[in-house]
Amino acid sequence: MRSRRSVLAVPGSNPRFLEKAQTLPVDEVFLDLEDSVAPLAKEQARGNIVAALRGGDWTGKTRVVRVNDLTTRWTYRDVIEVVEGAGEFVDCVMLPKVQDPSDVVWLDTLLTQIEQTMGYEVGRIGIEAQIENARGLVNADAIAGSSKRLETLVFGPADFMASVNMRTLVVGEQPPGYEEGDAYHYILMRLLMAARMHDLQVIDGPYLQIKDVEGFRRVARRAAALGFDGKWVLHPSQVDAANEVFSPTQDDYDHAELILEAYEYYTTVEKRGAVMLGDEMIDEASRKMALVVAAKGRAAGLQRTKTFTP
Repeated sequence: MRSRRSVLAVPGSNPRFLEKAQTLPVDEVFLDLEDSVAPLAKEQARGNIVAALRGGDWTGKTRVVRVNDLTTRWTYRDVIEVVEGAGEFVDCVMLPKVQDPSDVVWLDTLLTQIEQTMGYEVGRIGIEAQIENARGLVNADAIAGSSKRLETLVFGPADFMASVNMRTLVVGEQPPGYEEGDAYHYILMRLLMAARMHDLQVIDGPYLQIKDVEGFRRVARRAAALGFDGKWVLHPSQVDAANEVFSPTQDDYDHAELILEAYEYYTTVEKRGAVMLGDEMIDEASRKMALVVAAKGRAAGLQRTKTFTP
């Protein structure tokens, strides 16, 4: 799994932003052809993105291009021009406003045809599916299982809130009058279950109040606590917060590695299945939980500070 703690949105119509994005410490950058690009600028933006992918330094970053949604006239040309022009530099294509499994199947088929035509490795380019309305959420299970290329489900909160008539204009915040609980809990858990059922990652969408870093951090913690893998960032000020929130703490990472090392020792050397690590009993379930935390810590570049001694 690729690390996607911080997913930076960059408008393809802005060459300066495309250049700046290469210097930021984000896990993923998606170069946008959809909502952040005006209709009259979309064709030029394709060329900007191809040039940036081919000539830029994206070392350490997952490179994604978000095309327009399938209800528009731009989508097929977005995919063809970008993938034919810079397919060897594209890790994934993000399809917004996915409503049915057939949307993903269409993109999978087109990518396969382009790969065969261009001589690329067939199936290498992944797909990210953005869920942005009620129909997409209801069909989330089927969408998550629609293609072997699919790597990620992405929550698109603004369009989703509009699609269900949620009574708020502040994306990601609780609607006025909803005084108990979390209005987004069901949505986030629904996407999480669909993603995990098919071993996919799941990413929370943007927080539009870009100057309110503490607000961003608070909303990000909600998604991270449930098990989400990362969150969109719209501004450099949000990057460090995202990377921090979606990484385990040093203590949690060390503890996870200790569990893995201790469990390996006791089950192979002493041939015991349930043992004590300090005051804590560990077993196979503990190992599975520790694997998740350890994998996220390794992806975040954490280094161990404790070692296991039998």
